[in-house]
Amino acid sequence: MVDFVSHSASQTRSTGVVLGKLAQPGDIILLAGELGAGKTTLTKGIAEGLDIKGIVNSPTFTLVNEYRGRIPLYHMDCYRLENGRDALDFGVEEYLYGDGLTVIEWAERIEDVLPKETLTVRLTTLNETKRGIRLEPIGERYITFVARFKEEAFGIYKS
Repeated sequence: MVDFVSHSASQTRSTGVVLGKLAQPGDIILLAGELGAGKTTLTKGIAEGLDIKGIVNSPTFTLVNEYRGRIPLYHMDCYRLENGRDALDFGVEEYLYGDGLTVIEWAERIEDVLPKETLTVRLTTLNETKRGIRLEPIGERYITFVARFKEEAFGIYKS
């Protein structure tokens, strides 16, 4: 786990860029945080890190937006779903076990259908511009992912 503070939307986006650069096919990033915490800003950075061109928006009404880059980005917003069954009905497994990076906002609503190994990025509003960011890896792949993130973002090498 790693905790740090983003002092601006630009820094939050830059955090996403590093996450996107490190992402591999099949990765799953869960975004947690209240409305306005910066989940979509972070996702825009992830898209940039995946070399995705164009506008990235929250898929609140479409449930999932797909973007093509170095690897596909599947950006989901589960706010309007009641539970995992709703997610299964719209085909969430196709994305979770697909060939791209799956980023899920409001993932706690469908946690019963998510794989056990994931990376959760928890965003907390500290004030108008500052956000607390916590990376919570579950599984060896994501523990390594976070170690690489620390090295890329902060120059911290973990031996």
